[in-house]
Amino acid sequence: MRKEKRFQLVLDFFQQNRPVAETELIYTDPYQLTVAVILSAQCTDKRVNIITPPFFKRFPDLLSLAEAEPSSVFELIKSCSYPNNKTKSLIGMAKSVNSQYNGVLPSDVDELQKIPGIGRKTANVLASVIFNKPALAVDTHVFRVSARIGLTANARTPLQTEQQLVRYIPENLRSIAHHWLILHGRYICIARKPKCGECGMTAFCKYFLTKQKTSE
Repeated sequence: MRKEKRFQLVLDFFQQNRPVAETELIYTDPYQLTVAVILSAQCTDKRVNIITPPFFKRFPDLLSLAEAEPSSVFELIKSCSYPNNKTKSLIGMAKSVNSQYNGVLPSDVDELQKIPGIGRKTANVLASVIFNKPALAVDTHVFRVSARIGLTANARTPLQTEQQLVRYIPENLRSIAHHWLILHGRYICIARKPKCGECGMTAFCKYFLTKQKTSE
């Protein structure tokens, strides 16, 4: 099957079966989403959503976080993965946005990546969700699912995956495509044992078709 055809089938499937897809992180403003996305690295959204309410009660804005003692931040996020690194990232992010951007998060992906704690994936999430930019973030779910279905080939890094995906996904669908692939990977195409019996894309999924051939 030609790659263009597989992409079209996948996008059509999601548009018909999951017309609404969005982040499962709970937030009310750009500051809260930035904190949540930084915390979500190698951590579940469920855990992040448990951590953030008391965190935002203690640090309701960028200024309060920029002036925070590291020990105070660590105490609130210690149940998250890599709390030491994330403590430094969160405080560094708040200080940078306050001092370099007058307290306003920039919308440009490249500019966002200059801020401590914000890598390309986080920058793409923020640009997409907050500023409606045609950015496509690649996390572990997107990386895995894209390869399994056959949307990407021989992509060894998230950047390579992103570059292959944006070649075939129209700009107006990139933001939601990120959520489609994440949610599919979280609930259906799970890492150790994908639930192919519950998937509606087996007719054009490279992984399923290959598995079917080898079992014959």
